[in-house]
Amino acid sequence: MVFNSLEFAVFFAVVLALYGLLRHRGQNRMLLVASYVFYGAWNWKFLSLIAISTLIDYQVARLIQRSDDERRRKRLLLVSLVSNLGLLGVFKYFNFFATSLAELGQMVGWTFHPWLLDVVLPVGISFYTFQTLSYTIDVYRRQLDATDDLLDFALFVSFFPQLVAGPIERASRLLPQVLEPRSQTWRMVGSGFWLILAGIFKKVVVADNLSSLVDMVYGHSDVATASQIALGTYAFAWQIYCDFSGYTDVARGVSRVLGFELMLNFDLPYIAKNPSDFWRRWHISLSTWLRDYLYISLGGNRGGSLLTYRNLFLTMLLGGLWHGAAWTFVVWGVYQGVLLIGHRLLEPSLGRIAPKSSLGRSVWWGVRVVVMFQLACLGWMIFRADDMHELVTLLGGLFGGFDLASIRPWIKPFLVLVGPLALMQALQAATRDLEIVLRFPAPLRAALYVLLVYAIVLLGEDHGAAFIYFQF
Repeated sequence: MVFNSLEFAVFFAVVLALYGLLRHRGQNRMLLVASYVFYGAWNWKFLSLIAISTLIDYQVARLIQRSDDERRRKRLLLVSLVSNLGLLGVFKYFNFFATSLAELGQMVGWTFHPWLLDVVLPVGISFYTFQTLSYTIDVYRRQLDATDDLLDFALFVSFFPQLVAGPIERASRLLPQVLEPRSQTWRMVGSGFWLILAGIFKKVVVADNLSSLVDMVYGHSDVATASQIALGTYAFAWQIYCDFSGYTDVARGVSRVLGFELMLNFDLPYIAKNPSDFWRRWHISLSTWLRDYLYISLGGNRGGSLLTYRNLFLTMLLGGLWHGAAWTFVVWGVYQGVLLIGHRLLEPSLGRIAPKSSLGRSVWWGVRVVVMFQLACLGWMIFRADDMHELVTLLGGLFGGFDLASIRPWIKPFLVLVGPLALMQALQAATRDLEIVLRFPAPLRAALYVLLVYAIVLLGEDHGAAFIYFQF
């Protein structure tokens, strides 16, 4: 069941109708049932994995809170870490590491056939695993009190709007909204439906239509020209942004209609001026999770520059691996780590050469944004490549000479799809208001809503394509 389907529209309408008839306790129980129905629509067998994670972390957190013995608290936390990461490792990484070990053995003359698991990757497992892990870690750190209500905790873990692709919510933010009665204001409902409309537009009109441009390059890299590789990569940059941020918009919109407020996950990432700024704007719930639970646990920026660089590198390496069991994701993580370290090394010099005048600072900002976008797109090429062979072919193809004639039929559809969104983001950046549309005069706002609905109906892909981040 995906957001961009009639099935979900009917499902949400039923949930919303029942929600309005119930009080707080009843709402929570109904939402828990709805969340399990939502997830079970993909494969009901995987409901057991969510239930196992929920039961283990619920009990572990309660035992951690009741204990003052630090060794016992650490052992209990280890139970949560091993059980959650163990499930993630078996379903997502076992086959990858087994085949990689076999390939390494062949390189040194040792041939064996690894035993592989015949399993399907449970959708959203990386997201809800990190979400429930953050709960037990926060309780262990005494930053959060463990809850005694199992069903409310289960709703926190499985809350259907953000279950499959985030945002990865913290218990300190979402759990209180579950435990306490919620209010639905007309402002929340109105802004929620706007987010839903905007998210569906991003997905079915922009992202799904850009996919045809992307697929003409990726998967056919051996015959693509340098110009086609470049434009196809730019198209993928906007495709993955609109696909993923579109999911987040719908998740936040559905939640807001129900009286919940989820965290912001994207903040105009393509106006980032450096790698650190990019990760403050892209997939914010993951980048802050990695910062708070991995980077800081490794030592953060304590211990000198070399240890800081090591911690940055390991954090981004594991962040790349979080996205998928493939060497391209490992290389992407390495690339992001190198970018962050390189920026830290160059930052003092960049500060010294920055212009002092107002005009100069504006031009300098623009130059840095353009350069950062190119670096981000190079990262997206690594991310999108099917395997290392295709990645090498794509990188080599960029030096084959540009041929504008080969992309002339692609330029117009690319600009038609990306141009209006880029202009809206320029307005959002200039006003520093991501929800500036809600401040438009009513007639202009109504006209925009109608325009988006027409675009979705006339231009939107209607096959209910899955969101890209479902595979992670």
